[in-house]
Amino acid sequence: MRHLLLDLDAPLMSFGGDMVDAYGVVRDFPAKSMVAGLLANALGWERYEADAHARLQDRLAMGSARVIEGRRVRDFQTAQLGGGDRGWTTRGRVEGRAGGAATYLSPHIRYRDADADARVLVALRLDPADEEPGLDALAAGLDRPERPLFIGRKPFLPSRPVHAGSVDAGSIREALALGVSLLAAVPPPHTSVRGQWPAFEGLGPNDREEELTDERNWPAGVHAGLRRVAEGFVVPAPDSPRVSA
Repeated sequence: MRHLLLDLDAPLMSFGGDMVDAYGVVRDFPAKSMVAGLLANALGWERYEADAHARLQDRLAMGSARVIEGRRVRDFQTAQLGGGDRGWTTRGRVEGRAGGAATYLSPHIRYRDADADARVLVALRLDPADEEPGLDALAAGLDRPERPLFIGRKPFLPSRPVHAGSVDAGSIREALALGVSLLAAVPPPHTSVRGQWPAFEGLGPNDREEELTDERNWPAGVHAGLRRVAEGFVVPAPDSPRVSA
């Protein structure tokens, strides 16, 4: 099966998890909804095209590997908001603010995490493969995106092209192994990197299974449901003629 490779490399990146009070925590691996949104953004889709987003997410089988771990950093963000402040929403309308004068005496505070100097490889395929958009259309969109791409948050721009070619592999985990070897970015003495792939592809004796809520209900605009993934280590494979640009 053909798998598309995405090379997520940036000074800062963020794979958002569940918001806990004022803390914007992040996960080690990108959410399925984030990858679907990244691809949709490259294709130039609009937010109101919820059915197209949902179908692309449904067809997506993906995994990822932390080729370079980087380090976790935290932003402290604060903003003093007034009753007359207005802003644009994702629904394309200007939104005002409500509440009494005392509502605005304290600043709005939150903490947001991110990964610095990390590099993450994503391997994905589509099922069914012959439905549009196919992998060729996704690759073309990543090479010449309709809009600027970002990795998790809008300021987090990639430092290199996201599209890293494709590989023929029997599973997501095998595709990740081939892709890590292709990137040639694993510094010695490391012989493996942490990875995540769909649990339905199987678990080895040292792997563990996790349940994630990382699929988006696009019409409702919320995350829902459970996705089972396996987490373990990916051993880089030797260079293979199955790797193509």
